[in-house]
Amino acid sequence: MRTPLANVDASWLRMDEPANPMVVTGVLMLERPVSLRRLRELLEQRLLRFDRFRQRIVRPFAGVGLPSWEEDPGFSLDHHLLVKKLSPPADQTALQAFLGAIATQPFPAGRPPWCLYFVPHYQGGSAIVVRIHHCIGDGLALVHVLLSMADQAAELRMADGADRPRGPLRSSLPARVAAVTRFLPEGARHLAALGRLLLLPPDPVTRFKGRLGMSKRLVWSQAFRLEDFKRIGQATGSTVNDVLMAALAGALRRYLLEHGAVGRRLEVRGVVPVNLRPPGEAHLLGNRFGLVFLQLPLGLVSPRTRLGEVRRRMQLLKETPGAAATFELLWGMGMAPRPLFDALLDLFATKATAVITNVIGPREKISILASRLRQAMFWVPCAGHLGLGVSLLSYAGQVWVGVNSDAGLVPDPERVVSAFEDEIHALRLTASARTTRRRQTARAPAVGRRSRSVR
Repeated sequence: MRTPLANVDASWLRMDEPANPMVVTGVLMLERPVSLRRLRELLEQRLLRFDRFRQRIVRPFAGVGLPSWEEDPGFSLDHHLLVKKLSPPADQTALQAFLGAIATQPFPAGRPPWCLYFVPHYQGGSAIVVRIHHCIGDGLALVHVLLSMADQAAELRMADGADRPRGPLRSSLPARVAAVTRFLPEGARHLAALGRLLLLPPDPVTRFKGRLGMSKRLVWSQAFRLEDFKRIGQATGSTVNDVLMAALAGALRRYLLEHGAVGRRLEVRGVVPVNLRPPGEAHLLGNRFGLVFLQLPLGLVSPRTRLGEVRRRMQLLKETPGAAATFELLWGMGMAPRPLFDALLDLFATKATAVITNVIGPREKISILASRLRQAMFWVPCAGHLGLGVSLLSYAGQVWVGVNSDAGLVPDPERVVSAFEDEIHALRLTASARTTRRRQTARAPAVGRRSRSVR
């Protein structure tokens, strides 16, 4: 039996390009080594119970209609579970080089679009690299898929049977609009928001934009304490997400300053996915998110001023139905004629510079095959011909920043990462100074009253 792809999933499949495949890449770093045999058993028991991971994509005849899912008659886990031994000393640099080398590798035709590389020896433990096509699911869904492999999967509410993907989304546009508008503003506002988006001027040309090549770089940061972001937010009246986005704006500014000048009015847009899943449906596969375009004020000099402006803009985005509007647009693009699809994709590519994703992982440490998960990271595909992707992942009280860049545009993404670290340090100093001033202000009246009473 064949099941048509949902329209939105078909859109992500159609965005594939040789230099820019729509593949989510993730890496799980385990403290202790695990065996290939036990990992294989785990995948058979946990991952393959998701039907999608045993299904391949069948293209429509003559390109008319939606592609379909069907069971792969020749499915073998051996086609998808591969072993990779890093060259000595099997460190972070070696793993990042491997990730960049496979970033543009296509999946074999006629097989389910995913693969998993087992790295038996990595920094005293093992690592698991996962590549999954975006048409299988969005970042939130795929995080839950990976969590299903954890030893504590039952405690993470991955109930038996509840983790199977649903059937196809309803195929009529009125049905999709009705489903979304149960919890989002009315459709008329969606159309107005979409019109405003289409009228946005193109993003300015910077080092981050240009023709894409086949060489990619995937890197990640040191671990930050989530508590530090919360303290900065409390001191400045901001959310953790505000702080993350402001730090990213500062990092991009610092990187451009290293390679030239930054104009006082320079702003670039980041495409930010917004989850549209109702509560309790985070574990379902497929893509259920919209997109908003956040303008990052790179021209502002002060980290404190940038944070205030990003906070204001984030609040404005929360009050608009832009995410719902783009979800419906992606739905429509899934069945649009190819020339119209390409024209819309090119149009949106001109309006942004980077894709920015923030995913919240487990709050407590988890284990896989009795080996503690030390760190996790993932990278989003750069949809719409964009050459820069930034991923933010929190896990067990820590936060990591990952950068996925086209090597021809940004050959040194580790400089963006280090600039982000510098920006967080500057925001810590700003927050500490504001906290100190508040405490001094709070104490001042009491000191004055004591002085008068003594006199």
